[in-house]
Amino acid sequence: MRPFAYVKPTDVEAAVRAAATEPGAKYLGGGTNLVDLMREGIERPDTVVDVTGLPLDTVEELPGGGLRIGALVRNSVLAADGRVRARYPVLSQALLAGASAQLRNMATVGGNLLQRTRCPYFYDGASACNKREPGSGCDAIDGFNRGHAILGVSESCIATHPSDMAVALAALDAVVEVRGVNGPRRIPLTDFHRLPGHTPEIETELGPGDLVTAVELPPLTAASRYRKVRDRASYAFALVSVAAALRVQDGTVAEVRLALGGVATKPWRAREAERILLGGPADEAAFRHAAEVELAAASVRPGNAFKAGLAVATITATLRELTSTGGTAR
Repeated sequence: MRPFAYVKPTDVEAAVRAAATEPGAKYLGGGTNLVDLMREGIERPDTVVDVTGLPLDTVEELPGGGLRIGALVRNSVLAADGRVRARYPVLSQALLAGASAQLRNMATVGGNLLQRTRCPYFYDGASACNKREPGSGCDAIDGFNRGHAILGVSESCIATHPSDMAVALAALDAVVEVRGVNGPRRIPLTDFHRLPGHTPEIETELGPGDLVTAVELPPLTAASRYRKVRDRASYAFALVSVAAALRVQDGTVAEVRLALGGVATKPWRAREAERILLGGPADEAAFRHAAEVELAAASVRPGNAFKAGLAVATITATLRELTSTGGTAR
């Protein structure tokens, strides 16, 4: 790991100023895998701003029943919070499905949002990777791509976003609160992460000096669930995951939210499936049809073609379970 300057501010404004003025100080928290990337020489910041001492570690009530979650709230704390478990079970389940207990005890909400892909070609300095070295190419496209994305891909990148938590937040219409040199702003979680396009190295809407300070959740009246399909029962990234919220009234879908993980280059809100389902029958045939339409846009390769069918089956199963375990209102 190359030498770097280390700054530990004591308040938010000082953190923003440090990141905006110190050369190379673009990582505020930097994601849960920043240190790993620095050890591998993939990230080479001149300055690292340590935000762990900032007062951003509380979960607060919002008017109307929502929650404001500080960026430094630990994943384990958030998953165990009684309000989250009762009002947003999809989020608690997603957090518990991610990583190991030890990592959840250390990982924060902000760090989770900013973690970078686990694509093996990104980590392998001998491979071509446009995220690591823009313009070098993408060896995953014609390489071993079983775990790679089929939605939101481009000719430059097919890497998946690794977060479970962010998939649940996408389904919950979460909003990311950001503080920058020009003051605070709010970014819908579904807009926070960028599609790769021709610039896969630019992964979020954050600019120099921007600091994620909180995530806000609006009230949720629908039943919700997170389902993760993976190669082994623990400490594995999703092949396909589904975050779903569903409210059924008199056999009709009155409210539905769907987001997918493991299949896209960012947490993927399944807008087309939602559009088809809303106001229609809440039955298995409708669930499957909506999922098939959503996945019709998939760009598959020989190694990951199975993900399209797996995603359809997982969406269908998750919605079916919600209709039988709390999604129905009369």
